[in-house]
Amino acid sequence: MESMNRLKNIGINIKSERLRQGLSQEELAEKCDISRNSVSLIETGKINPTILRVIDIARVLGVDVNTLVKDA
Repeated sequence: MESMNRLKNIGINIKSERLRQGLSQEELAEKCDISRNSVSLIETGKINPTILRVIDIARVLGVDVNTLVKDA
């Protein structure tokens, strides 16, 4: 159960940063070379992204990876 909460927190952090920058899920997906559905699943904590995927998302968003994994 704790791991589900950790995934949800990562998803919330990604979504918050994406929205702060005014990006849609589609735009983030395109920049990360993944599907919009994958972004949705990550943001809702329904899948466990690899650390490399989280690093890619952080780079695209221009934030430190720690920003995305805080409270995880």
